[in-house]
Amino acid sequence: MNLSMVLYLIGWILACEGTLLLLPAITALLYGETAVWSFLATTALCLAVGIPLVIKKPRNRVFHLKEGFVTTALGWILLSVMGALPFLFTGAISNPVDALFETVSGFTTTGASILKDVEILPKSLLFWRSFTHWIGGMGVLVFLLSLLPLTGGSHVNLMKAESPGPQVEKLVPKVQSTAKILYGIYLGLTALEVILLLAGGMSLFDALTTSFGTAGTGGFGIKNTSMAEYSIYLQVVVTVFMILFGINFNFYFLLLMGKFRKAFFSEEVRCYIGIILITTVIITFNIQGMYESLGHAFQQAAFQVGSIITTTGFSTTDFNLWPEVSKTILVMLMFVGACAGSTGGGIKVSRLVILFKSVNKELHQILHPRSIRKINMDGKTVPHEVVRATNVFMVAYVLVFSLSVLLIGFDDHDLITNFTAVAATLNNIGPGLEMVGPVQNFSLYSDGATCVLIFDMLAGRLELFPLLLLFRKDTWQKF
Repeated sequence: MNLSMVLYLIGWILACEGTLLLLPAITALLYGETAVWSFLATTALCLAVGIPLVIKKPRNRVFHLKEGFVTTALGWILLSVMGALPFLFTGAISNPVDALFETVSGFTTTGASILKDVEILPKSLLFWRSFTHWIGGMGVLVFLLSLLPLTGGSHVNLMKAESPGPQVEKLVPKVQSTAKILYGIYLGLTALEVILLLAGGMSLFDALTTSFGTAGTGGFGIKNTSMAEYSIYLQVVVTVFMILFGINFNFYFLLLMGKFRKAFFSEEVRCYIGIILITTVIITFNIQGMYESLGHAFQQAAFQVGSIITTTGFSTTDFNLWPEVSKTILVMLMFVGACAGSTGGGIKVSRLVILFKSVNKELHQILHPRSIRKINMDGKTVPHEVVRATNVFMVAYVLVFSLSVLLIGFDDHDLITNFTAVAATLNNIGPGLEMVGPVQNFSLYSDGATCVLIFDMLAGRLELFPLLLLFRKDTWQKF
């Protein structure tokens, strides 16, 4: 275990966070808020811890997948702990567990909140809440990969540990260049959304915070009603960009390279779009009696489908009041999630495609025992390691999900509330149903249950294994 390299990267993560905290500090200055001192104090703490770790450069800069997983898990935990300090220093959230929940929800792009009234928060804290979505969406380590000169397979090991999905592909030969391309696409789409929101009459502050939440597929709103107070045009813009940010970023790279046929040949992208279209149509006809026109019902259905499948969590209506069929579809979409290689959470469409093909392969094997059949996606054979990792992921996912529902059950809330609370946090969505619905919050849970949900948010964002690895004894034996 290359401990010196792990500490070196954690130092860079904290130094990076300390620098990024200057943006909400500037926001506080612009609005004349006393919260500026809370952000500056947190910046000082991040730099005080991070800079000494960065100054001492390790001699050996090569590390393997185990170190990548440990660095990612510890980095995200420390990132969240430091990010929670402004909430505590300002007194906006007095309970440290609640402050950590709010911050983890931000960085993991979950969007679940314990706050009953977000509109009373200072502008700088609202900015920071939404900005954590943007930071966590693509991942702080992916950002560092584009800057830090590492050697050997270190780059790809870090990207595998942090990037969502069953496999990580390099867009260009160098992983460092791949990270730069990913962040370039991410920044470009965010800027385009800001421009379109401004064109619809949204203020600059609202446009920035909304775009941060959309880009990171996070969903922290700056209004108590989320997106309900905004015009239909603004809701449509957000709908489109939620769906766009849920697509594998390889798709955009291929479009930029002029490889349109290869881009649209992706089975995952086609399945993702197909699921959105089919579920939107079904829900539209199921809820049309609740709205003044079929067109309005379609717009509301499209927004919520886009919000849930991409795990963004914005809302324009209380879908907890929708018919059972529509609510059931939304709950199912919570588990589906977006595409691998996007900023969305959930199980991922590509994993589900592999799982369905695995089942089909087994059925074929039963009927034709002597046949040899491989699983293919996009015209290529899926490696056995990817199929195995997908199956293991699903087993671990079910175990973590089941245990989480059991543990928070000790708070004695109803099963639908607990089930969807875990679904909303483990899949990084935000709102659930019943007592954690779109017009409710997560403040009803005890500190113990809140800690379980914090774990779920981190586990969901990091795809389970980096966080679970911290609980294995042999992970730490060679430290």
